Amino acid sequence: MGVDNSATDDGIVPAVDDGELIVVSNRQPYTHSYDHGDGGRSITVNRPAGGLTAGLDPVMQETDGTWIAWGDGEADADVTDDNGKVRMPPESEAYTLKRLWLTDEEVEGYYYGYSNRVLWPLCHGGTMKTDYVERYWQRYQQVNETFADAVVETAGADSLIWFQDYHFTLAPRWVRDSLPDSAFLTHFWHITWPGWDTFRACPQHEQLLEGLLGNDLLGFHVERYCRNFLDCVDEALDDAFIDPEGGRVNYEGHTTVVKAFPMGIDPDSIREHAEAVDDDFWREFQSSHGIDAETSVIVGVDRLDYTKGIVERLDALERLLETRPEYRGEVCYVQKANESRSLIPDYQDLQTEVQESIDRINDRFGTDDWQPVIYINEFIPQRELCGLYRYADVMLVSAVRDGMNLVSKEYVAAQVDDDGVLVLSDQAGAHEELGDRALTINPYDTDAFADTIERALTMDGEERAERMVALRERVESNDLYAWMESIFDTVDELRAKDADD
Repeated sequence: MGVDNSATDDGIVPAVDDGELIVVSNRQPYTHSYDHGDGGRSITVNRPAGGLTAGLDPVMQETDGTWIAWGDGEADADVTDDNGKVRMPPESEAYTLKRLWLTDEEVEGYYYGYSNRVLWPLCHGGTMKTDYVERYWQRYQQVNETFADAVVETAGADSLIWFQDYHFTLAPRWVRDSLPDSAFLTHFWHITWPGWDTFRACPQHEQLLEGLLGNDLLGFHVERYCRNFLDCVDEALDDAFIDPEGGRVNYEGHTTVVKAFPMGIDPDSIREHAEAVDDDFWREFQSSHGIDAETSVIVGVDRLDYTKGIVERLDALERLLETRPEYRGEVCYVQKANESRSLIPDYQDLQTEVQESIDRINDRFGTDDWQPVIYINEFIPQRELCGLYRYADVMLVSAVRDGMNLVSKEYVAAQVDDDGVLVLSDQAGAHEELGDRALTINPYDTDAFADTIERALTMDGEERAERMVALRERVESNDLYAWMESIFDTVDELRAKDADD
């Protein structure tokens, strides 16, 4: 695989000298698994499918950096050396992937426990869903220390260390205390950050804030999350000096800059996939799912999570069919959902609730030749997913709380015919960029939500095209590479300022 120049031009790679970039993430860019076909047991490599992982991979190849992540593939250990290292990608061996091995107990406590039963619901405002079990906190500390030790072992005096997301709240402080000040620590928080009234409920809120303030730069998707974070620091840490206008925190002699970097997607890749499908694909999709050729198609694509507002969306669709019988038989909703975190009871309950809602709507309104809701939970290849985006008349994004929501941007990028309508929750971070040209909904206002779906379905072609062209221009100009470039440019500016001081 060659290096994608869009990821390495215009200042991204120049911000990092060879070998100095260290990325730290829970998920690894490549996994190794066994292929048991033909009676043998060869090892295959699973490559990054998209998003940040695919975007960062060419940057890592260009800089010969190190990516530190949890090795969760069944054959991962077979291809690494005694230090858990393997050169990636296999055909060019351009950078080092350092895998850390976690026990089942560590994964249960650190990942399924504290990360996803404490931090995830806490940051999304669901304090009633948090589960403050002491063993979760102990495992979270333990795994953060493991990752911090791996960073310190790998880093040099001038390394740029980039932590990803809520899995590593504590590690930056431990790394900061062990490395020279010339090493630069940055962290991107991919989910929402709550207000103080919510965050204060966490028994470990001070330790979490102190950990993140070990970074030199802390990034969030939107300004609102930055303000929430600064408010939390101001309320929780008496010794912290806050500069809200400059987005700076000075704590224990160290300054952390807090800044918004709205994350984008790779629109070129999405558009290429969408253009690669044609009317034959769509006719086959309609036929295989029992959708009449004249039926208007609404789509939702989500990870099955209680933050995505899927149940609220189904309630609005049910209200539409209940109050406007003329849409019965004329509209079909396709819900593509990826199950996740199924070991957590709240997610098991959600899966049951979604299925029960779909069954109720289909039993209530369906006929022998029309089903109002089509539920797809099996894997769909990226090309076919982009085809679904392209041909769907309306997309519903009804998140009740979402850091950004990249699916909304993927739908826009795939609208090569400019004839779709994006219905977007005002609780998604993407609403700050796209809200004025999408149709805005409050996911909890069922009646208004149903009205907005009707407006989307009846919007004339000229308005559809006008709105979608404007949306696509924004998505294309604020893509994944612009996001990375903005972060690396800020790193350069802060390092230059430190050198002058």
